[in-house]
Amino acid sequence: MMITEIGHYVLVLAFGLSLIQSVLPVWGARTGDRRLMAVAEPVALATLGFVALSFAALTVGYVRSDFSLVNVWQNSHSAKPMLFKVTGVWGNHEGSMLLWVLILALFSGLVALFGGRLPQSLRATVLSVQGWVTAAFLLFILVTSNPFARQFPVPFEGQDLNPILQDIGLAIHPPLLYVGYVGVSIAFSFAVAALIEGRIDAAWARWVRPWTLAAWVFLTLGIAMGSYWAYYELGWGGWWFWDPVENASFMPWLAGTALLHSALVMEKRDALKVWTVLLAILTFSLSLMGTFLVRSGVLTSVHAFATDPTRGVFILGILVAFIGGSLALYAWRAPMLKPGGIFAPISREGSLVLNNILLTTACATVFIGTLYPLALESLTGDKISVGPPYFDWTFGPLMVPLLLALPFGPLLAWKRGDVLGAAQRLAFGQCSRLS
Repeated sequence: MMITEIGHYVLVLAFGLSLIQSVLPVWGARTGDRRLMAVAEPVALATLGFVALSFAALTVGYVRSDFSLVNVWQNSHSAKPMLFKVTGVWGNHEGSMLLWVLILALFSGLVALFGGRLPQSLRATVLSVQGWVTAAFLLFILVTSNPFARQFPVPFEGQDLNPILQDIGLAIHPPLLYVGYVGVSIAFSFAVAALIEGRIDAAWARWVRPWTLAAWVFLTLGIAMGSYWAYYELGWGGWWFWDPVENASFMPWLAGTALLHSALVMEKRDALKVWTVLLAILTFSLSLMGTFLVRSGVLTSVHAFATDPTRGVFILGILVAFIGGSLALYAWRAPMLKPGGIFAPISREGSLVLNNILLTTACATVFIGTLYPLALESLTGDKISVGPPYFDWTFGPLMVPLLLALPFGPLLAWKRGDVLGAAQRLAFGQCSRLS
């Protein structure tokens, strides 16, 4: 059908536009050319429109059971209920990557539409950084994961979708998870743009925090829905069994939670600038790491997407480029940033720093437990598995002091607090509720 060719063609056009978005606005910001900076918004919206049209074209292929498309033939069937025909669009590697890029372009479009209060140079640079990420993943789709690949002769019937995926959970879990997973790219783009501009202050934290919060909320909902789905569908016997692929989404959630609290300190007290920017970079880096783990075939899991090493190498290249490049930029520019406000260890800021230390340490334990078997196998050839006992004895103890300290933080004053006074107010509040 003609709609298939249109879907592929506009995906190529979107890649071309994302390259324009990657270069011209940031060049305009560096040279002070307002005309080049003004290119960012319309190009970001046009890229979103083309990616949305491509996604709609693939959806039409599924709805119409167009088995000339290899992707539809491998993952659908003419007798499948309409709901699962539609959800089957993202129930596979190629379609889910197209959804990934659609959400990436959506966030660029939202910044273009609602970022009018941002300084023009910062907005242009943020959209350029988003353009870099969008161009990289569009190229990945076009080169290694084309959802519009044709086959002839056309099969009479499709191979159907994995029965486990024919569930309402597939309609809800992946889109929610991807909005959170991909949404943290905005925090990354703001961080890199701020490093390029050399300006990071309380206003920057005020701009970045709502985007991070929105992504965090969706990531939380996606993880919760996925945990429940796994519980009743796979019969694991619990809400969380430390599956490596689930860990891949849990790590950015932990880092994103720390980022939200750190950005709050920066917004209120103009402190923790260097740490907040680093957290923004690391949160999206963990998101990219999760994408690599799920789609490279290096992990064995009940819901890893792909086992093609070519795709894994390509994503690894994206991973190295963005993580390595952003950390190199951070190492260069961070020492030039002015220190922020000073606060006592016993204060609301101090409680949020403790929160950050515990969350990032917990994230590190999950990271080590997930990647250590891979590193050991690549170095020695030995295969081991890291299961619940490791996580129970490393992650669990870190959560106990976090939960104990959690009620005190909001009751402490900014800059300098009183633990005894906070404890008394907390106890009085509990007594008042009981009475």
